[in-house]
Amino acid sequence: MLRSRLAALRARREDGSMSLFFAVTTVGLLMVMGLLVDGGGALNASNRAESLAQEAARTAGQQLDPAQAIEGTAITIDPDAAQAAAQDYLAAAGVEGDVQITDDGQTMTVTVHDSYTTYFAQLIGKGTINVTGSATAHLQTQAGG
Repeated sequence: MLRSRLAALRARREDGSMSLFFAVTTVGLLMVMGLLVDGGGALNASNRAESLAQEAARTAGQQLDPAQAIEGTAITIDPDAAQAAAQDYLAAAGVEGDVQITDDGQTMTVTVHDSYTTYFAQLIGKGTINVTGSATAHLQTQAGG
């Protein structure tokens, strides 16, 4: 009788110890899963921003100044047309960005600002992750060719 009571007391003392283990393990697994999902999503959003910046810079680079090109005085970018083309491309993609034209119309730099909406990080108050992508295009000309 005494042995059965001791066995019952030991069993009660261990009640809940596995529940605590599973609770801690579950929280840990959710944190790792959140890091994987949200971290991967942020990397994808960053890659997308970089790709959009590259394409917008290429689009801007196609906007030559026709007056100078026809006269043969220079092959440069029409700054207003290049800015408009790049901004139109970014607007069609649903992102915002900055366009800079330097080197007397020979270089276009596009910077894209986007964000990734998190899934798991929302639980700790981080609803979005801001990402930026940047690309530069140089106008290449070759005399006589």
